Amino acid sequence: MDPAAQTRLDRALKHSMIKQNTGDSACGTSGLDVRGVSISIGTTQIVSHVSFHATTGEVLAIIGPSGSGKTTLLKAITGEFKYAGHIQLAGDEIGTLSSEDLAYVRGVLPQASFISFPLTVSEVVGLGILDLKLDRRNRALRVGEALQKVGLAGYEGRTYQELSGGEQQRAQLARVLCQVWEPITPDGTKRWLFLDEPVSSLDIKHQYQIMQLAADYANRGGGVVAVLHDLNLTSAFADKVMVMKSGKMVGLGTHDDVLQAELLSHAYDIPLEICQTPHGRPYLLPSF
Repeated sequence: MDPAAQTRLDRALKHSMIKQNTGDSACGTSGLDVRGVSISIGTTQIVSHVSFHATTGEVLAIIGPSGSGKTTLLKAITGEFKYAGHIQLAGDEIGTLSSEDLAYVRGVLPQASFISFPLTVSEVVGLGILDLKLDRRNRALRVGEALQKVGLAGYEGRTYQELSGGEQQRAQLARVLCQVWEPITPDGTKRWLFLDEPVSSLDIKHQYQIMQLAADYANRGGGVVAVLHDLNLTSAFADKVMVMKSGKMVGLGTHDDVLQAELLSHAYDIPLEICQTPHGRPYLLPSF
């Protein structure tokens, strides 16, 4: 890297970290706090000393090249992986919460879900409904509305295994939505969606549909943290962006602050440039 480019990169990194520090200080215990988190699998450290804060009412996208620790970090945040440091959701340490408490406050869409039994789509989606007070009619209404939200209206009676990969992914998202249906519960609890590559198997229409659904959930008061690979979807829907590389956070801020050519070129080890659509929306392309 030439000296001028290195200077621009250093400036972008510094600017991103300043945004992080000034934005978190007044947040207190609300939202999601990740402080000094490191994660090892066996003897290999996958994530190193990551700290950030996310709030409800916004979409936080975690981006970075494959193998940078994004999914590992998300699994620690959702209670699946052990970690060193602190991960608190609304002031409660994740590692101290029961499975029931976690299920009440957050829904998780993994990269892949495998079901061996010949369940119908309605049965799979209904697994997410935790409210035992719902009668059969209202459960069916909830399932139908969730399927409509993900573009699978009328699929209730189909066998889950009959669906394409993308349809299965959307059915699983409908299940997660049923689990945390209201972003803010009657007792004032603010809920979260944690999504790991939610659009990886989808065509462009359904990519935008699912990301709009996530944005709407945040707009209604919930929190959304999504691991994404598509930088242009990130630009279109994320309120805040966190960039990871080699297990470390190398940038955090608004998409305008973080989606900078120098920073992203450094993170992905490929020259990138920021372009503009005729309507003024930024998009990223390799600058070969």
